[in-house]
Amino acid sequence: MSGQSAARRTVLKGAALVGVAGLGAAACSTESKLGHAGTPTPTAPVELGAPEEVPVGGAKLYREQRVVVSCPAKGQYKAFSAQCTHAGCVLDKVEDNIGNCPCHGSHFDVTTGEAKRGPATAPLPAVPVRVEGGRLVAGPEA
Repeated sequence: MSGQSAARRTVLKGAALVGVAGLGAAACSTESKLGHAGTPTPTAPVELGAPEEVPVGGAKLYREQRVVVSCPAKGQYKAFSAQCTHAGCVLDKVEDNIGNCPCHGSHFDVTTGEAKRGPATAPLPAVPVRVEGGRLVAGPEA
């Protein structure tokens, strides 16, 4: 193998590593208010289920719909996007009203949307939620 081929291969490896590192820095930027969550809330009304599924004083994650709903008092509901504001990953669980992002470990208070542990610093965006026909519905009105 010639020295020229080995040198070229070393340069190409270095360029590839720089490119990958640059992508990682862009993907994990905390400068963005919403990371890669372009539209973090439902853009149309989404039926979630029976209001009774959300415990009073607790919260329920509707992962497929990308929404988390809390119930501060009987008949009152608050909802937030379940997409992490750091990189757009969907929260994977809620324990003691703290939502967990599985991608980078951010935690959110799902009763207020507040970021409690980074890398996320921006709060979860609020989502309109209401009871219609005995069902919880999140997102803008039709």
